[in-house]
Amino acid sequence: MHTDRTSAISRHLEQRLIAYWHDVDFNWGENAAEHYTPDGLFLSQTARYEGREQIRAFYGWRRERGPRVNVHLVGNFWLKSLSDTGAEADWICTLYAHDGDPPQTSKPPIAISRVEDIYVRENDGPWLCRQRTWHSLFRGGAPTTGLTAREMARRVAGKA
Repeated sequence: MHTDRTSAISRHLEQRLIAYWHDVDFNWGENAAEHYTPDGLFLSQTARYEGREQIRAFYGWRRERGPRVNVHLVGNFWLKSLSDTGAEADWICTLYAHDGDPPQTSKPPIAISRVEDIYVRENDGPWLCRQRTWHSLFRGGAPTTGLTAREMARRVAGKA
């Protein structure tokens, strides 16, 4: 059973998650890296970004590719565990995306994923994501975007 504190923190984390994806969808992820701990980890079947520098590099690369319409819909947010300094949550991301300028022709989502987040909070600071792990449930249509480990290493080294 949720206490008032648990419900409030659950809603707060969900709102931060929505703000993150709003930034990604409508501001090219300019502030995305700040939602993670300095050593934050972003993991999927096709990508691994370690730390704010790589997360920032991914969103910079994404912007450089050119126009893309994307909408990340967040749903079924579930706070699995909570302590004073940590939390774990699962949620569903439904992604509509396609390269080019809006409006795009409406099509089914290109991905539906279950996502597991681990959050931490230190010294009454903001809740930050330490690890975000993606599990694809459905894929199709336009490809998702991602940098390989080799591409990321070149980019971080300034050779992109």
